[in-house]
Amino acid sequence: MNGLSFELAPPAAAPEPNRVDIACFVGYIARRASRLPASVRAALAEARWVEGPYARPEPELEALFQLPVVVESWNAFDALFAWDARPVGVGMGMSAGDRRCTCYLGAAVRSFFANGGRRAVIVRCGDPWPYLEPLGGRATQRSTRLAALLAPSSSAMDPSSWIGIGHLSGLPEVALLCLPDLADICAAEPALVDVAVEPPNSPEIFVECSSNTVVAAEDDVGLRDLAPPRADHAGFIAWRNALGSARERLARLHREMLIVAALPLPMQDARHADAWAQADFYAYLGSAGVLAAPDSSNGGRAPASAFVQLAWPWLRTRHSIDLPAALEAPDGLLAGLLAVNPLKRGTFRSVAGSRLASVSGSEPVLAWSGTSETPSDRLARRVCVIAPSSAGWTLHSDVTASADEAWRAGGVSRLMGAVLRAARRTGEALTFEPSGPALWQRVSRSMEQLLTAFWREGGLGGASPDEAFSVRCDRSTMSQNDLDNGRLRAEISILPAAAVERITVVLDLTGGGAAEQLREVA
Repeated sequence: MNGLSFELAPPAAAPEPNRVDIACFVGYIARRASRLPASVRAALAEARWVEGPYARPEPELEALFQLPVVVESWNAFDALFAWDARPVGVGMGMSAGDRRCTCYLGAAVRSFFANGGRRAVIVRCGDPWPYLEPLGGRATQRSTRLAALLAPSSSAMDPSSWIGIGHLSGLPEVALLCLPDLADICAAEPALVDVAVEPPNSPEIFVECSSNTVVAAEDDVGLRDLAPPRADHAGFIAWRNALGSARERLARLHREMLIVAALPLPMQDARHADAWAQADFYAYLGSAGVLAAPDSSNGGRAPASAFVQLAWPWLRTRHSIDLPAALEAPDGLLAGLLAVNPLKRGTFRSVAGSRLASVSGSEPVLAWSGTSETPSDRLARRVCVIAPSSAGWTLHSDVTASADEAWRAGGVSRLMGAVLRAARRTGEALTFEPSGPALWQRVSRSMEQLLTAFWREGGLGGASPDEAFSVRCDRSTMSQNDLDNGRLRAEISILPAAAVERITVVLDLTGGGAAEQLREVA
């Protein structure tokens, strides 16, 4: 019929708190100039953002402003967000508004799906600013932009206050957190550079068509003349503190979630005192306190943690030609590898050694020996390093940023995240049950079944389940005060296959089934 159109609205994605492959991307991206699809509005209504005490104004709903949106594919993301519409700004002989580039959140989500990701949650904090801002723009706006991401005033118990990462309080299914704009926010003012442009000489590549197939971008040669975002020493400190603040919030409220972040590019201008950073990046990160354990000397804000994975260096990929200097941050790629890993092999297995066919170069190019003799080898002890090898570009290390060697293996931390997630779910389901021997036995049986499954899959060491783990939930784990106040505490000790120590998790059925992790030497 004339004038009548139909929209095929897929059902809203149901929450799946036990999944460990869902990533949340929080940052700045424009909204497409289109009406909000019925399926997305229905999902927002189900989450109580359309009606009720936490309803958001209609303009914010249509703009998807500071609201969590679930996307199951690159096509679904592309239909909602104008990821390729970031203004470049004044420069290169063109007026403002004439040139556009991809925003860093869009590039990260693109790499996430291109490398195997299946589901992402997007929290749009606003439109991206022009890449070339008026002088001083980044410095004056940094605190405002960071606040929209880090949600310092968000209360976990008050959804009306949720912005940025504050939304994680209502997203129990999220396992990975990415803040793709963080390095750009903390960067110094970008500049124009002179580059020699060579004609493309890449062979045609045919890929299977699917909803996650990312179409190659059109090459805008002018973008190669833009310097990538680089941080001076003050910018690195701002980045460190911001990421450390996010880590601290997750440690308090969402301990089972993992932050995946790209290290910023350092300044390389000889006029800057920190120009040596690229020569020995590991030493520079140490001097900047990025890899120091969080303590009073840095205000507890250092991002070094078993639940933070840092990626380096920045990459030239099949799709990065629509970004300044044709470089993309590696956090989206790493998040995609970590997301597909539990679906194919198990979250506790390392992704080190993954071949990266889409990568063609990096800034800087790292020398890799595998013998712990080069700065890159030393960096790989704490950072997920991507470098060329005889077999092509490869992810050489899968590690956390933890200062404790027992927590360095990325697979161990992800295993602990899965255990903590299961412990939290058990606690939430049993919070209002009367404490007693029957409940204690149910808790023990539930955790034993989960851990036995991990042992059978190879995630836990030991020749038998008895060697791999132990679960105690009885009078020996609770004081008389616990019993008098209806508080239940279960102690779970596991031996991860790659760990050098036995790790203990305490499940405390107070405060909604909180899970706390401890460690004891094996």
